[in-house]
Amino acid sequence: MDHNFLSALILLLLVLDPFGSLPIFISVLRGVPPERRTRVAVREVMIAFGVLLVFMFTGRAFLDLMHLSERSLEVAGGVILLIIAIRMIFASGGEIYAAGTGREPFIFPLAVPLLAGPSAMATVLLLASRQPERLIEWVGALSAAMLVCGAVLLAADRLRRLLGDSMVSAIEKLMGLVLTAIAVEMILAGLKRYFFG
Repeated sequence: MDHNFLSALILLLLVLDPFGSLPIFISVLRGVPPERRTRVAVREVMIAFGVLLVFMFTGRAFLDLMHLSERSLEVAGGVILLIIAIRMIFASGGEIYAAGTGREPFIFPLAVPLLAGPSAMATVLLLASRQPERLIEWVGALSAAMLVCGAVLLAADRLRRLLGDSMVSAIEKLMGLVLTAIAVEMILAGLKRYFFG
């Protein structure tokens, strides 16, 4: 399944799921003084961006080191995305990473694993390994997706008040449905490449 800039951006936004993560953003940042929230949000987004960039640029070397084929990565990435999508559709997930409230988050849980989680790592690794000649496009798509995540993180309280709980939940379920189809397509593409070259 080949991608272009726009489809990669949409895929990354679906995987990062900034709107579905609004409840987690709010609960984790609740213990941070209001005057430091902007600085913390920007720092966590930059850390997540750095982690995903490392995975993007070292993807090919990682696959070679571990003797993994692109087909196995595609199927594994599809399975991970499918699990994430099912969780988005059927679970609320707002309390998963909320244990660290009361202190300022650093790397965990906002940067890793909420933003730069296993599904996002697998996605950037897959993009870079499948079409390495378009690496600049993937960096651009990742940059744009992280900017959106940063904007949502900075405006989390206002967005939640504006949209309401039911709308946030509906957006998360819709993103989960689209991500399910993408995950199944990735699995089928990997299996097709494995069986039919």
